[in-house]
Amino acid sequence: MVGWFKLKIVLESAAFSSLRSVLADEDKKLQELYEFGPFRVDPGKEVLLRAGEPVPLTPKTFQVLLVLVRHHQEIVSKDDLMKAVWPDTFVEEANLSRNIFMLRKALGDNLEDQRYIITVPGRGYRFAENVRLAPAQEVSIVAAQHSKVQVRVKETKPWAWLSVIAVVLLGVAVGATWLLLHRKPLLSEKDTVVLADFANSTGDPVFDDTLRQGLALQLEQSSFLALVSDAWVQQTLPLMGQPADARLTPTIAYDLCQRTQSAAVIEGSIANLGSQYVLGLRAVSCRTGDSLDEEQARASGKEQVLAAMDKAAAKLREKLGESRTSLERFDTPLEQASTPSMAALQAYTLGRKTQLVKNNFPEAVPFYQRAIRLDPNFAIAYAALGSVYWNIGESTLGTENARKAYDLRARVSEPERFYIESTYYHYATGELEKARQIYEVWSQTYPRSASPRTRLFALYSDIGQWDKALAATREAQRLDPAQGLPYSNLAYAYLSLNRLEEARATTEEAETKNPNSYVNRFRLYQIAFLENDVAGMARQIQWAAEHPTVEDAFLEAEAETAAYFGQLGKSRDFSHRAVTATTQTQRAERGAVYHASAALREALYGNTTEARFHAGLSIGLSRGRDPEYGAALALAFSGDAAGAEKLANDLAKRFPEDSLVQFNYLPTLRAELSLRSKEPSKAIAEVQVAAPYELGYPGRYLSLYPVYVRAEAYLAAQQAGRAASEFQKIVDHRGVVSNEPIAALAHLGLARAHALQAKSAQGTDADAARSQARADYRDFLSLWKDADPDIPILKQAKSEYAKLQLWF
Repeated sequence: MVGWFKLKIVLESAAFSSLRSVLADEDKKLQELYEFGPFRVDPGKEVLLRAGEPVPLTPKTFQVLLVLVRHHQEIVSKDDLMKAVWPDTFVEEANLSRNIFMLRKALGDNLEDQRYIITVPGRGYRFAENVRLAPAQEVSIVAAQHSKVQVRVKETKPWAWLSVIAVVLLGVAVGATWLLLHRKPLLSEKDTVVLADFANSTGDPVFDDTLRQGLALQLEQSSFLALVSDAWVQQTLPLMGQPADARLTPTIAYDLCQRTQSAAVIEGSIANLGSQYVLGLRAVSCRTGDSLDEEQARASGKEQVLAAMDKAAAKLREKLGESRTSLERFDTPLEQASTPSMAALQAYTLGRKTQLVKNNFPEAVPFYQRAIRLDPNFAIAYAALGSVYWNIGESTLGTENARKAYDLRARVSEPERFYIESTYYHYATGELEKARQIYEVWSQTYPRSASPRTRLFALYSDIGQWDKALAATREAQRLDPAQGLPYSNLAYAYLSLNRLEEARATTEEAETKNPNSYVNRFRLYQIAFLENDVAGMARQIQWAAEHPTVEDAFLEAEAETAAYFGQLGKSRDFSHRAVTATTQTQRAERGAVYHASAALREALYGNTTEARFHAGLSIGLSRGRDPEYGAALALAFSGDAAGAEKLANDLAKRFPEDSLVQFNYLPTLRAELSLRSKEPSKAIAEVQVAAPYELGYPGRYLSLYPVYVRAEAYLAAQQAGRAASEFQKIVDHRGVVSNEPIAALAHLGLARAHALQAKSAQGTDADAARSQARADYRDFLSLWKDADPDIPILKQAKSEYAKLQLWF
């Protein structure tokens, strides 16, 4: 007896969860071969050939082709196609559209020239080419793929084919075991992934953007996967002829994936199925168009959707190649790590977009506040809000939110833990060494994340290690070249290193990535100031006038610039306007900082009454760390030792672990108080503690004050050479000190130091010192040629210069 038997062994190698074999008589199906144009379709092998060469198609794409070919010249509705290709699965129409797109691409069709597949609007698709049956070919192996093995055996004796089956089964079992142990990951640790927008057919807008952000939070836990950032997406879309805010449909996401040379697109969908929600995830290779994995989960209600997505995402991560060890460590459920509330996650998503993509910190605040109101246990939202507050100068509010996030951190994911704990130590307690250690471990755990490097830049800026700050932000820029913030930070590092041309070029590049970013605009103002570009500064002030949420910072910058040139009347006017603007935007601490800045200017220029008045207003508005230090320093410069000492003690008590308070602020304050008590040697010893931190940018308006106080102490101790070196240090770091009052007074300090040298020197050395002193006085008086004439320190400088002119 001669019979035909077919052994069909289906190996689900993506899941490696089951191994099945069935016997079936499929002779008729195996003999079907269709031809059209240069193509041949072999249903048995699931192969499409063009001129004898195989054309890569995913299994589902091939099934779509087979249905259309078998019904050529007929209109096949979308519903019928989906039922035929996905008979037991609920899928979105977007899945069908994706497969039609891939099929057209394989056949050489496009939307303009539809030779094979015609779209019939409102009805479905029609295969337009004539299809013919080709002669059958007898084969022994019908198909061999990574996901399916089909074997056909010719039998003459029953025991013969049974032996063959046994051998095949043994071979497949061995092969399956080998694959389980040696399976090659679908993605590598160098690949990036594009996250598409979810196809939302529920009609509920709460899922729009929110599910994508939730999935991003889940996938960002992985140290294996790296998502293309939202900033990179927004920068790339216009290059594709798409709006920067275009929705990432499967087609656009696939094109974006190829443009960014990424490895895969992860698509998501959500739909109603009765009272349930059906959520689907699908990973598609951008190199071949093959489906790498599809996962589906169901949720009984809206608040269970995030939990369902967690399960699907975990399976997807494993299928894509992430190790079980990594999954066990980095797979905190989203509703536990972040929030179970869809509405809270939606608000957080909007805040994150505003902060990181638009680079607009003030406008992100209300979104984070809403997220917290909706879920009071939303730890990462507290941390994000705290970070934003610190960036806009509201350190007290920043500290409160950072502490709340820290208290809620017990169940968060690993990336969120890094973010929360580093925010707490960097900004709430000020323990910079602990923060630095967290940033380093964060960088090692997530080597492709730009975030810890961006934060390292901020830390090194605080303590004035500008070479390290530059290296950190360069690495952040390399890891996420489309993100605007690393470019802005890079520009500031160049600025602080007096590399103005590079600072300008980098800022202009950053502006192309984040147009109208107030950070970039402020940086351009600073560069224009250092280049004496009055028109350039005016352009940024005009821009700020059209952006009321940030105008106060530019008005205060104008107040500092006017004071730098000795124009105190104009400075007072700008400062008043800046404070008024903070009142309108309800930012009390920023107003306190502006009053403290005004107090410092008045004190340094000799107006003690005005200095004490503004210091009092500052303390009345806020007891934040930085405004309190500014007010205390102003009181010390104005001779109010008791008031300054009281504030210094308060700072020491409230910030016992804060690196900047303990090693910058308090040493500087105590040194100035010792100097006012006519103890210059003690002052020199006290301020020496601040040396490792003295070139930093703490408080955003208090740079180089340890250097200035040390210079004044050396001058009082009659150590002219050392005083001159310290004053010169301020002059040499213009990019750091910028338009602060001590930047102008450093020229006067140099003049006084060189005049002191001339008194103690002999012969040609004395002549050289006197000549240099005269030059320094002229530099200062030239700088203040349009200064208000009644400023006490200006009167002193003119008197000193006149005496020096008479001294031969």
